[in-house]
Amino acid sequence: MPRITLGCIAIILLFASLLPPVSSFADDPLIRNDYGLELLNKGEYEKALEQLQKAFSLFPYDETLRRNLAVAYAYVGKKELENNRYLEAAEHFDHARELVPGNTTYGMMRGIAFYLAKNYEAAKFELQRAVDEGNQAIDSYYFLGRALYDSGELELAVESLVKAQTLEPGNKPVTDLLEKIRREMAVESRMGKGHSSRFELSYDAEATSGLADAVLDALETAYNRIGSDLDYFPAARIPVILYTKKDYRLVTSSPEWSGGLYDGKIRLPIGGATDLTPQLRAVLFHEYTHVIVNEITRGNVPTWLNEGLAEYEGRREYNPPMAELGGSARHGGNYLPFTSLEGSFGGFNSKQASLAYQQSYSLVNYMIGAYGWFNIKEILTNLGRKMPLNAALSKALNGFAIDYSGMVREWQVYMEKEFGK
Repeated sequence: MPRITLGCIAIILLFASLLPPVSSFADDPLIRNDYGLELLNKGEYEKALEQLQKAFSLFPYDETLRRNLAVAYAYVGKKELENNRYLEAAEHFDHARELVPGNTTYGMMRGIAFYLAKNYEAAKFELQRAVDEGNQAIDSYYFLGRALYDSGELELAVESLVKAQTLEPGNKPVTDLLEKIRREMAVESRMGKGHSSRFELSYDAEATSGLADAVLDALETAYNRIGSDLDYFPAARIPVILYTKKDYRLVTSSPEWSGGLYDGKIRLPIGGATDLTPQLRAVLFHEYTHVIVNEITRGNVPTWLNEGLAEYEGRREYNPPMAELGGSARHGGNYLPFTSLEGSFGGFNSKQASLAYQQSYSLVNYMIGAYGWFNIKEILTNLGRKMPLNAALSKALNGFAIDYSGMVREWQVYMEKEFGK
């Protein structure tokens, strides 16, 4: 190890005496501002924000520093949005707006963040304020329309979306949502209404108020039981709609075998049901599970895991035989590849769909027994952080030293023991 001699120390002290005082950087808002902008250009938004905050605190009356700090808050807010940290994003956009009140884009982005967080009342307030203050961007009207739609205010949603369509006639998300709402309005305008503390119910005239009340009671039970399983309790009220089978097909365009749907609202075809049967109760628990799974994962979830969890909860209420799965297991493990079950089941025929649902349930049932609810929740949380499926599974199941393909192999061995000849 080299030794530091007295001569070296003298040279170090000489050079140190030639350097500017350390405080010269710390006390110069313009140097900090320039450094902050450099960091912004590099994409190091949090570091840039820190520098620009210090620059502004040193010279709080400079408009350039004020606007640059607002931009930094907006960049950090945008990053938080991309990471599904919606409330944190809303707070950063609010800081930006406080610095530059005349910039209505910051208020619009705050409204969008609240919408994505499912805080519809706050979203409507912020987006309407942005519009009223002159923000005519298509996103203001589109997300305001979505917030109104998800709150059940269909006529006002149409008004907002028509304004968005006027700004950009060929915008497909706007056009598709408008068409969907108008189909729903044609059906739902004649529906009865009910509500509980956590659910808003619309039901066809064929359904009795007694059935409606039983449905709400079942959903409240689902809210508590499934919430306890996955340690998650949604804050926003959840819309639930009971249709005739004909109206259900008209509104949802679902395949013939579909017995329910969650697309931000729970939608069920009840036919001529007048009582809450075990089968209907199971469907309610199934669809409510989708609410929780989609909120935790922010929609980043393979269908087999989403449907498997929903089937697990539904089958605790009503557990019909699994003939398709049993047949596949007894014929050499002729299963559907799980990679083919990561996307929509909508293109399957009735037989394929039955096997897909039963296979998904079986794997999830195995996972719960083998790894426990805590690790299932961890997988969902990892997916909500935008992790790929294999990474989400591997991280959550690190203590078991297993990945996606290894887990499927374990399940296949389990199935051979259960159904082996």
